[in-house]
Amino acid sequence: MNAFSYSAAFITFFSVVGPPKVLLAFAGLAQVHPVSQTRTIALISSGAAVLVGLVMGITAPWLLNVFHISTAALQLAGGVIFFIYAVGLVLGLHLGSNTARQDAPDLVSGVRELLMPYVVSPLAMTAVLVEAAARDSFSWRSTVVGAYVSVIALDLICVLLLARVLRRTHHATIELLGRLLGLLLAAVGVDLILDGLSELGVPGLNLRT
Repeated sequence: MNAFSYSAAFITFFSVVGPPKVLLAFAGLAQVHPVSQTRTIALISSGAAVLVGLVMGITAPWLLNVFHISTAALQLAGGVIFFIYAVGLVLGLHLGSNTARQDAPDLVSGVRELLMPYVVSPLAMTAVLVEAAARDSFSWRSTVVGAYVSVIALDLICVLLLARVLRRTHHATIELLGRLLGLLLAAVGVDLILDGLSELGVPGLNLRT
């Protein structure tokens, strides 16, 4: 495993699915789930995220070939989906979540709320597929998957350590941070769309910095 390549991949995944983004999603759950249940949800969802990332990363070239998907199209699709999700955060609309909180939240409802932002994050899955397909080498795909799993493990550790703090955080603070983060994530989604358009050869976009 090339150390520099691993470091670059780790930084990429940290920026798209690292603790700064994941902790906010768990903070919302911590408001309605007991601390012990929040930690169990973190374990289950992190395990699912690792499994999904492992499958997507190792089979990336095959998946793109079978579905006849170019990396540019993947970037466009991931960017659009993530942009819509981020706009929902800005407007206070939690897309993919239950419209009403249950009286007794359970593990299934908690994991379900983490599907879009964490387990199958459009931005993270796009990054896994694009990075893994960048080189036709199993060792490189293993490096990408290893970096992704490392970031998920870091997310899990942060959630387990900060579960009590997240539960005590005021709901208004979480809502405020969610909307601010949504604005930043919307910009990330737009940037991903522009990357896809640039790869397709749209004039002028290759001048972006």
